[in-house]
Amino acid sequence: MKSAVITFPGSNCDRDAVIALQKLSSKVQRLWHTETSLDNDLDLIVVPGGFSFGDYLRSGAMASISPIMQEVRRLSQKGVRVLGICNGFQILTESNLLPGVLMRNKKMKFICREVNLRVENNDSDFTKKYKNRQIIKIPIAHMDGNYFAEPNTIKNIEDKGLVAFRYVDENGNVSDDSNPNGSIFNIAGVFNESRNILGMMPHPERAVDKNTGSNDGNLMFESLKSLF
Repeated sequence: MKSAVITFPGSNCDRDAVIALQKLSSKVQRLWHTETSLDNDLDLIVVPGGFSFGDYLRSGAMASISPIMQEVRRLSQKGVRVLGICNGFQILTESNLLPGVLMRNKKMKFICREVNLRVENNDSDFTKKYKNRQIIKIPIAHMDGNYFAEPNTIKNIEDKGLVAFRYVDENGNVSDDSNPNGSIFNIAGVFNESRNILGMMPHPERAVDKNTGSNDGNLMFESLKSLF
């Protein structure tokens, strides 16, 4: 599997993503955001977490117009898989590659902790190794993770099975208490309609070693590698 991880000014999870991919013997390129071309034979592009451009204007807004995002858009339209994590999710929504927006957390505070997620759809290249409705533990670390979209957009996302993950309690129940940031319908991650793009606020690249709390993120990277 040939992967690329993009670094923006303020990215701080790019190295974590590289390490997670290298654990699977993936060939990983590290790219600066001013690059104007990407290899056509890439299998996966990771837009990592952090605070690109200091989160000025809106989180991800400035990064969304970086030169490299034109190439991300071009390759995604050809079916290349794109994974946006945390700030990467914000960048993908600001780039109109995914529906919805990420707003300030409901309690207006930065959150950094482990959360329970329910796998809502395992019929994708990112989630095929998970069981449907499986409960996993993945860490979050964000200030602007409150996912929102207009009612018609939410209906389309739900009707087409484009919700990838949902915040739940340890028993898999959706509730306000299990929702860390106020995201509508507890949505933690969404696909585009072709399901070759996934954006999620939790950090699977930080959940690849039980010594650091969880290895539930491994199955995402194993799902991707199993394609090649």
